[in-house]
Amino acid sequence: MRNLLKKITHPFLKLGLKLYYYKPRKYCYENICVKVHPDVFPPHLTLSTKILLDFINPLELENKSFLELGCGSGIISLLASKKGAKVTSTDINIIALDFLKESANNNQLKITIIESNLFDNLVGHSFDYIVINPPYYPKAPKNIKEQAWFCGVNFDYFELLFSQLANYKTPSNSVYMILSEDCDLVKIKAIAKKNNLSMKCVSQKSVVKEINYIFIIDKIES
Repeated sequence: MRNLLKKITHPFLKLGLKLYYYKPRKYCYENICVKVHPDVFPPHLTLSTKILLDFINPLELENKSFLELGCGSGIISLLASKKGAKVTSTDINIIALDFLKESANNNQLKITIIESNLFDNLVGHSFDYIVINPPYYPKAPKNIKEQAWFCGVNFDYFELLFSQLANYKTPSNSVYMILSEDCDLVKIKAIAKKNNLSMKCVSQKSVVKEINYIFIIDKIES
């Protein structure tokens, strides 16, 4: 893990983030704009949201069921809705969901918003597309804001994610997850494999000397 925790724990960046996000900030992609609360994952100064938006934009989503699992600002959900998808957005952060409701109204886009820890409140649902931008730093989160960054000392987030995801992955749907080179890819892939899931890189992009990978997740054929 070359730069694990380096960025978000560096004193100057921590101070910069605190000063920049002392109030809600607007973030836009093409003609979609959202207001991001300081306690919500920030798409402005991070790379993953923009990379996922660029990846999703060319997909044919008309009338497809689309889940953004852990939606944060929800701008990915709004883009999918604009492209004609039937979108479900989930998060454990109530502030994020309240701000997303406002953003959906302001953009005149329809999405279904559900408070849920991963798939806990999605029993009986199925989706053509599932998109995940997960926390991956191995540290125990101290509050709801930190849960967008830290996956737990023992990668608890991924242990639960992959154990649940196995029930939602079908031969006909697509599950995409973005991860940085800064995270422990070997460990995360091992947890996926333990749950009979494989991770194949379908896209990678280097921005500011950091490589981000988009993986498609499939069941391992027996």
